[in-house]
Amino acid sequence: MDPAGQADINLNSPNKGLPVDNSTGLSDVPVDGAPGNPANPLPPGLTEEEAEELRVELGKVEEEIGTLRQVLSAKERHAAELKRKLGLSPLTELKQNFTKSWQDVQTSNAYKKTQETLSQAGQKTTAAISTVSSVISRKLGDMRNSATFKSFEDKVGNLKYKVVGPAGDRSPADSAADSTPTQENPPF
Repeated sequence: MDPAGQADINLNSPNKGLPVDNSTGLSDVPVDGAPGNPANPLPPGLTEEEAEELRVELGKVEEEIGTLRQVLSAKERHAAELKRKLGLSPLTELKQNFTKSWQDVQTSNAYKKTQETLSQAGQKTTAAISTVSSVISRKLGDMRNSATFKSFEDKVGNLKYKVVGPAGDRSPADSAADSTPTQENPPF
């Protein structure tokens, strides 16, 4: 490639996309690590020729990286345009990605094992609650039939009779007839 007519392809450069002018005399500026630059000496075991070859190769690789970034950017713009023409919005893509991810999760072995374990735990919990409920019901029934409970029930019944009296055992119709005032029981 001819560097004189080539555009700056470094995407991080402020001159991105602009033609490169190599006539500014920048070739006279010393490069870090270049011979005669004591700020960055050569690594041990590396000759100046090898260092120069590595710098040239680094320049080519950086140039290729820039070119690939431009190509990738162009491809991304083209893909965005195609998606726009197809009516695919970012929200639609997000929904599709989420649906696919959820399907992948549901088909995974870990999800299946977890679901099976939770199902078994739920069944065991239901059985345990049912067993506890039946035991409590049976114990309450046994307690109600016990002599102690019957004695307590009789005492509560006697107490009710003493507090309410025999009128507490009558029906509401009978108690309404008794509530009319008579001469013996004036309303005042």
